[in-house]
Amino acid sequence: MARIAVIGGTGYAGRHIVAEGVSRGHTVVSVARSVAAERVEHATYIEGSLLDAPTLAAELDGVDVLVFAVPARGDMLGKVRPAVAELVATLSPTVRVGVIGGAGGSLVAPGGPRVIDGEGFTEEYKPEAFEAIGILDDLESGASGHDWFYIHPAGGFGAWNPGERTGSYRDGGDVIVTDAEGESFISGADLGVAVIDEIENGKHSRERFTVGY
Repeated sequence: MARIAVIGGTGYAGRHIVAEGVSRGHTVVSVARSVAAERVEHATYIEGSLLDAPTLAAELDGVDVLVFAVPARGDMLGKVRPAVAELVATLSPTVRVGVIGGAGGSLVAPGGPRVIDGEGFTEEYKPEAFEAIGILDDLESGASGHDWFYIHPAGGFGAWNPGERTGSYRDGGDVIVTDAEGESFISGADLGVAVIDEIENGKHSRERFTVGY
């Protein structure tokens, strides 16, 4: 069993990752700026900010996997990428890093283009999407030396479209996953399944991958 910490563990993606990890017997620590009123039983909750790397690094000493599930939106826009880089740089080199990105950086088809470069990508979401892509760029540079994985959820992933846990999903490599009708979706719970599967099985060492139905 792994000791897993989830930064943004009370958010939409984060709480599903926490719940799935606990359900499989892992030790899971949820980190967020404020503790959620509704907690996952047997998870540990810590109040902390991604922007305070030294304090967080000390509190997370001993974790095996650190998952970032903090979207770069609102007051965090422009701050998430540098904060992730700073915190990763303070971690023990044995800690595996996971990042929940967005659909924008995934490819429409093998070889490209990216989803974000298509005409249908909403302009207001581009700053958040580009920051998520920047985090992937930093990981791919190999500067930190850590093992890592980066997940692009399906295009229809979000709290507005929660869905249900099916326990199944498809891995599309770097191409966005769509169904026979061209729809791209995964529930919050099944994103959690995909994350914990990767932590347990390690299929994507220093790789990104897409998930959807």
